[in-house]
Amino acid sequence: MYSVSRFIVLLLLFTAPYAFAKQGFTVSSPDKKILFILSSDQVGLTYQVSYKGELLVDSSRLSISFKEGGVFGKNVKLGKPILEKVEEDYNLIVGKSSKVHSISNQLVISATEQSGLKRQLNIEVRVFNDGAAFRYQIPGQPHWQSVEITDEANTFNLTHDPVALTLFRENYITSHEGLYDKLPLSKIKADTLMDMPALFEFPKGIYMAITEANLLDYAGMYLIKHNGMLQSSLSPLPHQTDIKVIAKLPHNSPWRVMMISDRVGALIESNILTNLSEPCRVKDISWIKPGKTTFPWWNGNVTPDTSFAPGNNYETNMYYVNFCAQNNLSYHTVVEYGLHEWYVNDGAGFQPGPHADPSKAVPGLDMQQLCDSAAKVGVGIRVWVHFYALYPKLDETFAQYEKWGIKGLMCDFMDRDDQEMVNMQEEILQKAAQHHLHIQFHGAYKPTGTSRTYPNEFTREGSLNYENDKWGERVTPDADVNIAFTRLLAGSTDYHLGGFRAANHKTFKAHYTAPMVLGTRCHMLGMYVVLENAQGMECDYPDAYIGQPGFEFLKQVPLTWDETKVLNAKVSDYVTIARRKGNEWYIGTISNNAAHNIKTALSFLPAGEYTAEIYSDAPDADKDPNHLVKVVQKVNNESVITTNLAAGGGQVLRLYKK
Repeated sequence: MYSVSRFIVLLLLFTAPYAFAKQGFTVSSPDKKILFILSSDQVGLTYQVSYKGELLVDSSRLSISFKEGGVFGKNVKLGKPILEKVEEDYNLIVGKSSKVHSISNQLVISATEQSGLKRQLNIEVRVFNDGAAFRYQIPGQPHWQSVEITDEANTFNLTHDPVALTLFRENYITSHEGLYDKLPLSKIKADTLMDMPALFEFPKGIYMAITEANLLDYAGMYLIKHNGMLQSSLSPLPHQTDIKVIAKLPHNSPWRVMMISDRVGALIESNILTNLSEPCRVKDISWIKPGKTTFPWWNGNVTPDTSFAPGNNYETNMYYVNFCAQNNLSYHTVVEYGLHEWYVNDGAGFQPGPHADPSKAVPGLDMQQLCDSAAKVGVGIRVWVHFYALYPKLDETFAQYEKWGIKGLMCDFMDRDDQEMVNMQEEILQKAAQHHLHIQFHGAYKPTGTSRTYPNEFTREGSLNYENDKWGERVTPDADVNIAFTRLLAGSTDYHLGGFRAANHKTFKAHYTAPMVLGTRCHMLGMYVVLENAQGMECDYPDAYIGQPGFEFLKQVPLTWDETKVLNAKVSDYVTIARRKGNEWYIGTISNNAAHNIKTALSFLPAGEYTAEIYSDAPDADKDPNHLVKVVQKVNNESVITTNLAAGGGQVLRLYKK
């Protein structure tokens, strides 16, 4: 699955990527544009980060504290630095590219307290061409075998008062669903939680996103502005506020990541989070098959005039299965009917009651019959399950799913990222892999690159998305574009795509059944390329698609990619992303609530002539957002496509050689 080659740099050589500064140690990116300077003072450890000579992070504190001994770092002695060039090649089943080549320069240095408990930590730093990251390694020690971490108060002393694009949260119990605010860092209210990734735009067109990578057996991290400076804050363990992490030693923190470039599209293209994550732990990956799925809950379980009674039954689900078989959808998702789950439950409002049992279908729904019939027409069955119904019966439920032939599930309503929840989700992934089940985490925290470690994790939510169109109009084209520059940076984004009743602000009405979506139909098509999502949905009902302009594109568009390039990007305004699958390219553009005219150069294409199928907003899309124009033309790498975007508009292209 991957190969690793490491080259130890002799300390006596002091080649370009590594050098002692007067007050610390400097590590540069391979292209020498990013510098990370690690230092120490009487209080503890500090760092600085610069890009192309521009100081972005001024003197900032590395700070981790423990129940035993308090804050680490006073009166520390730094050990001998270990320097390496880290070069890796690995494959991804789900991600921005199928093959990844990663190069970084790494520093590992020990820090030992000279008084008190004389604890020792190792600081590990890696610097890539598109960012820098650090983490704590806590080795086992004779008088320190386990730890209770009370917080990490790492600071990010950003210079030049950058403009932040961030999602504020009221507390740590959250589905991470909200609208992003854009404001100068100086205007952010003190001690308010900020979700990650958060984007910061500096003067001179430099961008930084702050997030974390390789979140395993640890608490999720947030940002706050404290004493005028950005600071990290960890999610506490349940039923108390003091302890964030309990661990036996040795133990590592996740990576604290700063993605950096003067081209904001480079942050979207970056694989830095998977570069920093653990290699694949699933031995047999042959069964992992990403694919598009239905999700009838979103459309309200619409069926045509039927000869059968619609409900939680075989006939209703086979109606959707047959639609999948005829239209290149890999999966049908069984969710509910009449606001009752497909499985036995005596709770209300989808919440598990005392006798909830997701290993047993409701009377009238024979899951074995459904899975067998779907398999005969090449369609897999997946299910929706409430986390708190699933987890107490995890082993028996997964065993039953494998027996039935279920291929995967959406696990919902976790709304936490404390260490306990992080560990429970890892357990779900591990046991799901044992039973050949893929996982879609809904009501869950952001990705952190661990889909490399557990590639049966297809996607996560952690965003306000089109499910909300059933009861309101908060999800707008403005919100969609902001997602591309924030949440998308973390990875696969579960978004309930596929609504084919486009509306503008004048015509939109909230409908629980057959919902509308804001923006044009081409905007919806563009979302399938702009977002990364290995479990993409076509969540409208079958008759909403059949014979409709643009549906042929949904049949063709892949969900996994070999290569990703960002062609146009203006934060909060528009974005154009090109993704390659084999020899075909798909290009998607989405706009905010304003109209835009942009040029999309195809200079990235290899030599040769391509056929381009182009779907664009129709001239009257401002009046009827469902109208689009399809053009087929020949293009090459000298071609430039004119992209006229309606307000809330979009455009998609499929490029292929005969």
